[in-house]
Amino acid sequence: MVDFSVPCEDNAQLCELVSRINRDIELQTLWRASNIIAIDRLGFNDHGPVHVKIVANLALKMLRILVKRGVEPSIVKNYGMQVEDAEVVVVLGAALHDIGHAIHRVEHENNSVPISIPIISRLLEGMYDEEKKTIIMAETLHAIFSHRAPVMPLTIEAGVLKIADALDMEEGRARIPFETGKINIHSVSALAIKRVRVLEGDEKPLRIHIEMKNSAGIFQVDKLLKNKIEMSGIKDKIIVEAEVLGETEEKIIHRVEF
Repeated sequence: MVDFSVPCEDNAQLCELVSRINRDIELQTLWRASNIIAIDRLGFNDHGPVHVKIVANLALKMLRILVKRGVEPSIVKNYGMQVEDAEVVVVLGAALHDIGHAIHRVEHENNSVPISIPIISRLLEGMYDEEKKTIIMAETLHAIFSHRAPVMPLTIEAGVLKIADALDMEEGRARIPFETGKINIHSVSALAIKRVRVLEGDEKPLRIHIEMKNSAGIFQVDKLLKNKIEMSGIKDKIIVEAEVLGETEEKIIHRVEF
């Protein structure tokens, strides 16, 4: 079993959800199956327990910064629920967003939705009455579906999940495909990303700071992250900074033949 953890703070519902996730054999097995497809069969990067934990923590941090800066989560604005419930949506969405990989990489966002429905129902059982549980399910499924690149999220919660998914780009995530010989702009540019930080900004609520050890990392920033932010629904609340560390760039590849 994998330790799935986020800083719950005073959110009792979130603490209970995390505890239930850590005891849920079906969900943990789907994470494993997702990585069998993504890593073992396709040679892609991690889409299992490590990835979802990183995404959950990044999304939760982004949501809390936005709330601190006066941004109202959509589940609060539209349904009169609490900020704590928005945190549940974000973390639950992160935990479930990629389990469609257990079926196939193609259309995995769509695949994740029906698989998630009974899992959400089970994880939330007894935590909320039927009405609130249904609202949280609907908002979570919206966030899962909306992490697909061309889909525009319609909630704050879905927007932060979409961006957090793209922010899991630090070098360790690309090492498996790179070491198995999958050398392309995707793996090389990901290896160039040293560190990603989500911070509170000045003019805008969110500041994303990206440290690169090689300028190849700009592909991740300009072609992948930028597109996700443009289609996040919250791009007006974010500023991105990317810089190459040091005076000389670290060499990632020495030679390519094809």
